Amino acid sequence: MAVAAAFRASDAEASPDYKPSMSASSSRLTFRQPSVIPGFGLTLGLTLTWLGLIVLLPLSALFIKTSELSLERFIAIVTATRTLHALQVSFGLAFGAALINMVFGAIVVWVLVRYDFPGKKIVDALIDIPFALPTAVAGIALTSLYAENGWVGSLLAPLGIQVSFTPLGILVALLFIGLPFVVRTVQPVLADLDQELEDAAASLGATRTQALVRVVLPSVWPALLTGFALAFARAVGEYGSVIFIAGNLPGVSEIAPLLIVIRLEEFRYADATAIATVMLVASFVLLLIINRLQRWAELRGSKHG
Repeated sequence: MAVAAAFRASDAEASPDYKPSMSASSSRLTFRQPSVIPGFGLTLGLTLTWLGLIVLLPLSALFIKTSELSLERFIAIVTATRTLHALQVSFGLAFGAALINMVFGAIVVWVLVRYDFPGKKIVDALIDIPFALPTAVAGIALTSLYAENGWVGSLLAPLGIQVSFTPLGILVALLFIGLPFVVRTVQPVLADLDQELEDAAASLGATRTQALVRVVLPSVWPALLTGFALAFARAVGEYGSVIFIAGNLPGVSEIAPLLIVIRLEEFRYADATAIATVMLVASFVLLLIINRLQRWAELRGSKHG
């Protein structure tokens, strides 16, 4: 009987009208491309577990703690004059610093990639100092440098410019810690850009400025937006280097992270989590918009390319 069944099955498969039935395993949805490297399930599980413990769990605790507040209390906390000013200082100066770093960071990248000069490797290594330097050390160094009796502050004081203990000092600190994000993001993209494209544009009669605007800039624009987003995200939550040079005056130079720490020291944990939630949501929305702009720039560049 088994032999006869096997012959019938082979005859059916040989028939031109034969259609194999979908088994339970083959009808499953495919979530990944086939790979010769094993361990997808294990690595995916470890990834999700690590992401949940490191990122999702703290964020969930933040929202759970904030949910203990009534809506009226939450609105009262986040719309207080001191809170609004701290948020304005943090987001406004972070946005301004990221914008300035995007412009001057692009100039730094252009010099490092397109020109050879003595000490180039030293300059390139100096870019990474904000990554390695403790933020508190950076804050103390900047405060000493830009104080009225400091090397730079003493030159600016006769001009009526005060940097330390003002919002301008916060901007300087955010510029210091944000520059490497722009440089290291744009530098490999510009280095991989074929210089023959510029030569081709020049052969067609394009000026140096036209080649820069129409050939180079569209190619590095997505990377510039990425660097801007990274510098902005870093600056919004910066604490260590800012508190030394800011002056921390409520309504003048107080940043939102410092206000959160103050509320924690006052044991007003719900107030601190409410302010942190606003910062988190606002940062997420802004980064989402920036990422969408980056995606739009990439699609636009690919269409024109």
